[in-house]
Amino acid sequence: MKITVTFLLFLVLFLSNTSAQNYTQRGLPDGAVARIGKGSIRDIEFSPDITRVAISTSVGVWFYDAATGQELDLLTGHSDRVSSIAFSPDGAIFASASGDWVYVWDAVTGEPKGTFTTPSGNAGDLAFSPDGTTLASVGVKWDDHKVELWDLVKGEHKGTLTRSTYEVILAFSPDSRTLACSEGVVDTVEVWDTVTSQRKLLLARDGVVGITSLAFSPDGTMLAGGGSYKTVRLWSAVTGEHKRAFTRHKDGVRDVAFSPDGVTLASGSEDETVRLWNTVTGEQKEVLTGHRSSVRAVAFSPDGGTLASASEDSVRLWDGKKVKRKWTLTEHIGRITSIAFSPDGRTLASGGGQTLDNKVRLWDVKTGKQKQVFTGHATEVDSLAFSPDGRTLASASWDNIIRLWDVKTGEQKRVFMGPMSAGTSLWFSPDSTTVASGSWNIVYLWDVNTGKQKQVFTRKMGRVESVWFSPDGTMLAGGSSGNVYLWDVNTGKQKQVFTRPTGCVGTVWFSPDGTTLANKGEDDTLRLWDVVTGEEKQVFTGRVSNVDMIAFSLDGTMLAAGGGGYEDNIVRLWDVRTGEQKQAFSGHKGWVNNIAFSPDGKVVVSAGDDGTMLLWRVDYGELEK
Repeated sequence: MKITVTFLLFLVLFLSNTSAQNYTQRGLPDGAVARIGKGSIRDIEFSPDITRVAISTSVGVWFYDAATGQELDLLTGHSDRVSSIAFSPDGAIFASASGDWVYVWDAVTGEPKGTFTTPSGNAGDLAFSPDGTTLASVGVKWDDHKVELWDLVKGEHKGTLTRSTYEVILAFSPDSRTLACSEGVVDTVEVWDTVTSQRKLLLARDGVVGITSLAFSPDGTMLAGGGSYKTVRLWSAVTGEHKRAFTRHKDGVRDVAFSPDGVTLASGSEDETVRLWNTVTGEQKEVLTGHRSSVRAVAFSPDGGTLASASEDSVRLWDGKKVKRKWTLTEHIGRITSIAFSPDGRTLASGGGQTLDNKVRLWDVKTGKQKQVFTGHATEVDSLAFSPDGRTLASASWDNIIRLWDVKTGEQKRVFMGPMSAGTSLWFSPDSTTVASGSWNIVYLWDVNTGKQKQVFTRKMGRVESVWFSPDGTMLAGGSSGNVYLWDVNTGKQKQVFTRPTGCVGTVWFSPDGTTLANKGEDDTLRLWDVVTGEEKQVFTGRVSNVDMIAFSLDGTMLAAGGGGYEDNIVRLWDVRTGEQKQAFSGHKGWVNNIAFSPDGKVVVSAGDDGTMLLWRVDYGELEK
């Protein structure tokens, strides 16, 4: 009861702190009380007056103070993840691309001014003409890519410049009369006249494959292109002559940008570096390090005093003269695959991977700031679990290693290794002395103090996607792609097998009183099973076809489920007694990978592919005081 009251009072204080709203409260969907994580990054732009930095993400567009890094605003309401952004040259208009739409905003007030529906499908790269009268956008529909031109004065479509079967990259020349574009996997760059819609130049070079970014020099005489094959190339924008190649990157180049004086070219790469090149001599001037994932965007401020670089999970601003880092944003993260509440509810642990750095992060629930970062896993962190005493966090990844971390100090306490040891699931025993892990056809019990295996349960059960101790610690449940298994922890004997004719999704969860198991099946139902008799107790149907994760509230009265796909990235709550769906929360811009209840059951948190964790109020009434 102490934990419940503590967390509830803490949440009341958190929600009432409106005098100095932090980023966790901006642009929340209905029913959400906070957002932790600002979403994965796609693009970055300076405002022309150099006072703001705009960042497109999976949740919207964030604006920051360029001098301090303080968040200023969040533009939401996009149909999907924001793929590209652009300021008009005078700084009055801001454009963003999301889904099939191009959104136009008042750049000062953040108020919407209008939208364009792209005739050719999903909106991609955006670029304003330097005179501010035209906006170019790439439209994508299956294998058909078109460059659309929009008249911003009349608010209408002007025409189509080109079409391609591949991704198109755009760049306007400084005089607005020329548009360079490249098809994403071929060895040519096309230069078009925006007035006549005629092609002026076709730039080609052996070995130029996969152009991912283009930029004109400030005087319009040079065109730079970065490619997927580690190379940055420089052409004459007048004659098309290939001038030089920069080849120091160890992986593909994602973005390029000229300094305002044209002497320096910055390139961001999948090798996690930003390199600065002298465009006159071809020499490498500097290598900027610190990012822990692919650098996907670089941008100089209009005065050349600041360089911004963005990876999927962080933004760094550098002093353009001294090449020293000015500030860093760390709340932007990519795909989140696993989460866990600390027993007191004050801390959230998150894990991810793929294009990220495979780190485990601890977040302060009140402020949304990172408290600790644990490093060591070589692959995606797929499962997390706090010990019931709150002292230890266990993490498992596909590198076949389980790591135990001291929550207070951040030190790694223990490593469990063995054949197929890590798998995809973890759970602590109620007394915090044992960790259960599920893998292919096997479940291990590990001694927390010695690191040795205590028990092994084996069957031909396929991938064990979740393991769960009963509240008294005497039973262990394991969910696989075929059945749900129940073992006696002390004897190692199998007690029950819950079989579904259509098979099951491997997520399984014990009710708090230990009498019931919940499980999702391939027949699009959630089912509750009696632990003693093995009989089916309850079936939940309706809108559960893409559910991956389920969780009981700690009082056992509510069951939450999350999943995604087919525009259904929704968290749903059911009344366990009646089977009635009580609430549905929508707000993630990607698959919901994990869910968890707060210790008092008043809040459910969901984690998604969009790089955010959303905290939802389980009921809309007043919080108890």
